[in-house]
Amino acid sequence: MATTASTAPAGWQKQIALFLISQNLSIFGSSVVSFAVMWHITLETSSGTWMMWFTICSLLPQVLVSLWGGVWADRYNRKYLVMLPDAFAALATLGLAVAFWAGYRHLLLLLAVSFIRSVAAGVQAPAVVALYPQLVPVEQLTRVQGINQTLNSVLMLLAPAAGGVILGSLGIVWTFMVDVVTASLAVLVLSFIRVEAVRRARGAASVPAELKEGVAYVFRHRLLRSVLICYGISFFLITPAAMLTPLFVERTFGGDVWRLTANEISWTVGTLLGGVFVSLKGRFKAKIPVVAYGLVIHGFCFALLGLARHFVFYLMVMGISGFFMPMVATAQTVLIQENVEQEMMGRVFSLVQIVSGLAMPVAILFFGPLADRVSIGLILAVSGVLLALTGVVYQGAARRMGLKY
Repeated sequence: MATTASTAPAGWQKQIALFLISQNLSIFGSSVVSFAVMWHITLETSSGTWMMWFTICSLLPQVLVSLWGGVWADRYNRKYLVMLPDAFAALATLGLAVAFWAGYRHLLLLLAVSFIRSVAAGVQAPAVVALYPQLVPVEQLTRVQGINQTLNSVLMLLAPAAGGVILGSLGIVWTFMVDVVTASLAVLVLSFIRVEAVRRARGAASVPAELKEGVAYVFRHRLLRSVLICYGISFFLITPAAMLTPLFVERTFGGDVWRLTANEISWTVGTLLGGVFVSLKGRFKAKIPVVAYGLVIHGFCFALLGLARHFVFYLMVMGISGFFMPMVATAQTVLIQENVEQEMMGRVFSLVQIVSGLAMPVAILFFGPLADRVSIGLILAVSGVLLALTGVVYQGAARRMGLKY
């Protein structure tokens, strides 16, 4: 398939700068709340089952709603599909803060608001990723994604630290208010960006018809089909490291808030350095090998995490693993952005989100209860080995199909 033509307007640098500021403000606030809720549940319950329900409420609604989110991103102005969900999620979080301040602190409230925020993300996420090729020339996508990964990492470095300080000193209510403020600022900044609706070659069909068209488009394209399968398997196997490491730290090294904070910070320092590397690199000529080797390294690191018995060693391995995440994420994302037409971009990324998003709730349904019966270290080790094998198989399959990207 021909590479997507650039539709970036003149003065795109200012446009993308505002967009990155807006998105990273939103990500920072959302991350602070997510960490606070996850840690609160961990410290209150020390239960893999509760973590399972938190993960399902945080991810599953986003997956289901993104079916429509992708179609809307190909129909309507993507700017407003980014702004409105931020405002909606901020209102839900404000309501949660008021409820906790008034003394209604049941854990089910946390799950309910996580559900609502996930619905908002399902509308927003396909529009966000599909918007980049509208704002940025194709040849600059990798560099911009690298800069974005770096900014994400800086804020993700600050988010657990800020979350830990605010949660430990002021309580969870003030932690919620951080998201309300940052989401409001994100909407304000994004309002200054000019984004045109995507011009379509023909009129809009029904939503089911457009969903069917998007699925057919992906599965008749060998590259997109292989990427989608890789997403599903790798996200399933990444789930234990993504969701169960706070429990692993609490059970193995102690339940102090600073340890949970250090767990997140070590990963984020790694992703920060990896994001800087990607932005300086500017472009990956062969993206599939970058993804494949990255998965192998991730798998090896996750296995080492499961075997770790010294906290400093654990943090070092977590940081090394984090370094390679921006490379894998950027290579996969740009691979799709460069090879999909603008009018299909929203639906393709909604399918990617559905596959990756469904993989984690399905995985946590299995790994969550399992974590209350067997060692989390064993789960990390086995899933890490399988993830490394996934990278090897992905590279081999791409070679057999003659995919050179």
